Amino acid sequence: MTTQRPHLSTADARRETVVASAITVFARSGYASTPIAAVAEHAKISPAYVFKLFPAKVALFVAALDRCYQQIIDALEDGATKTDGQAPADVLDAMGASYAALIADRDLMMLQVHAQAATDVPEIAEAVRRGIARVTSFAQSRSGGSPAEVQRFMAFGQLCHLLTTLDLFGVDEPWAHSLTEGIRHHAEQGGETP
Repeated sequence: MTTQRPHLSTADARRETVVASAITVFARSGYASTPIAAVAEHAKISPAYVFKLFPAKVALFVAALDRCYQQIIDALEDGATKTDGQAPADVLDAMGASYAALIADRDLMMLQVHAQAATDVPEIAEAVRRGIARVTSFAQSRSGGSPAEVQRFMAFGQLCHLLTTLDLFGVDEPWAHSLTEGIRHHAEQGGETP
């Protein structure tokens, strides 16, 4: 029996392409500094067609952010599935390792950073809240962790963002060692670094 993948309409396929391009382009220059024309150029379609798919820049940014949070949940599920341990701490650790691998692609991490910086835009603030709620709820339900364990997991993720955006794993200073002690991250070359 052969299973066929669903075929996307031209509009749906272009929508997928535009959202993928939006993640990359917004991650590099943020919400306020990115014109729709830059996303259209990256997607190799006209700005008019982007506006046909997304009537406002904020709608495109939110679609990119929603996709980012879905990729996070997919990575967390992948990590949870691959762990041998059943204890909440084991599941959360496995989820964290999968997330670290995911944000080795800095676009997803930087999109989140730019989104948090643009929460003065109500639609973006709501998308960030919705995304954090989904990730937190998923981490808690999938791991079976206590609220304190999940809080620690989420806080640790934010610390990892800070360490990665500032490349503190490569800073040989006592204060940087204090922040990076015991934290693993996925190097851009593809290897995990203790």
